[in-house]
Amino acid sequence: MKRQSFFFVPFSLKNTFLTSGIIFWLILGVNCCLMLMDGGRDIIPYTMKEISSNGTELSVVLPTYNERENLAVLIPEVEKAFGHLVLEIIVVDDGSMDGTKELLSELNVTFGNIKPIYRKSLGGIGSALRDGYNNASGEFILSSDADMSFPVGDMVKLYQKIKEGYDFVTGYRHGGEGYYEKRTASVKIKYIISRFGNVVVRKLSGIKVRDFSANFRVIRRVKWLELKTKENTNSLLFEMIVKATQKGFLITEIPVHFHERRFGTSKLNLWKEAPKFLIKALKYVFFK
Repeated sequence: MKRQSFFFVPFSLKNTFLTSGIIFWLILGVNCCLMLMDGGRDIIPYTMKEISSNGTELSVVLPTYNERENLAVLIPEVEKAFGHLVLEIIVVDDGSMDGTKELLSELNVTFGNIKPIYRKSLGGIGSALRDGYNNASGEFILSSDADMSFPVGDMVKLYQKIKEGYDFVTGYRHGGEGYYEKRTASVKIKYIISRFGNVVVRKLSGIKVRDFSANFRVIRRVKWLELKTKENTNSLLFEMIVKATQKGFLITEIPVHFHERRFGTSKLNLWKEAPKFLIKALKYVFFK
């Protein structure tokens, strides 16, 4: 009889959790070394400026890069959902080459409340969001991905929740009633990595938020101006929650549904960005 080893673990791509976990930790280690060597050069403070309100009730901020097909559906849906409000839609575009600029011009003829911010190159989702937030004039600022991964109906729920008197409301995809739609192999891997990272950050930080990394949130504009954020990567999403907690903002969260993008391909390299996000989050927990 062959002797069995209790320490042998079959390495198979069919074992999604094991495979993604091993790869995640390998990349995390490499990124940790690179970021320590880098010395945080991607953190560039922006000059915060006060923007006078013009009676706008809600500003919706959408960071984009080659999302023309999604925007053609998303913007009319947002306009319909919030048509009863004084609304502005701020599209922060990082040099799209798919006709996004032309589409926004066409849509503005119809709606007249789209404020595009055209940037020459990819500057990171954090800097795009900060540009959008800093140029918002609404009493409330709501941000979402432009790929339609979050339904417009959940945007309405975010807005309704903050109108109850909260300062900051985030959407969560993990646990409770939060949900990832269509559990394909790629979605399962995204879910595992995202949930694992968020659990680690929640446990270490002690902040009772289930989803730190979702760009699906709404904040009072006056409260945003108090945060004085610095991050230009997706770590901004965590930085906002940490600083809002430190300042004693009234924060809550609601469950949301997360879908695969409607059109196009994702620009986010999860294997690269997830470790960076976790490392930055740990820096905030232990050193700030």
